[in-house]
Amino acid sequence: MVMSIYFTKDHEWIKVVGDTGTVGITEYAQHALGDIVYVEVPEKGREVKQGGDAAVVESVKAASEVYSPVSGTVIAGNDVLAGQPALVNESPEDQAWFFTLTLANPAELETLMDRAAYDEYVAGLE
Repeated sequence: MVMSIYFTKDHEWIKVVGDTGTVGITEYAQHALGDIVYVEVPEKGREVKQGGDAAVVESVKAASEVYSPVSGTVIAGNDVLAGQPALVNESPEDQAWFFTLTLANPAELETLMDRAAYDEYVAGLE
């Protein structure tokens, strides 16, 4: 199976294999937030909409919503983050995923950025 990764302007990523996506926040987002102290992930079965609130991440600086890059149904939340929120600082684009979902509308992926476009977008913010 081929895996594709996409990014949002709100600094979320989604790794897609087939009709399943895994969602987290980018290196840029975790760096901007600083030390992560709390993470709340969505529960299994929750319906999320593209651009809608899906999870919460809190740092010593601020609390922030994590938005779903696409619409779908949550398959699982990453429960490890409740006990180890700092994992988001250590491995934001790998082990510290927030949730997985079944894509409701794969065409929504076309509205997202690939890595090159996202890197260019972030460079324009600095």
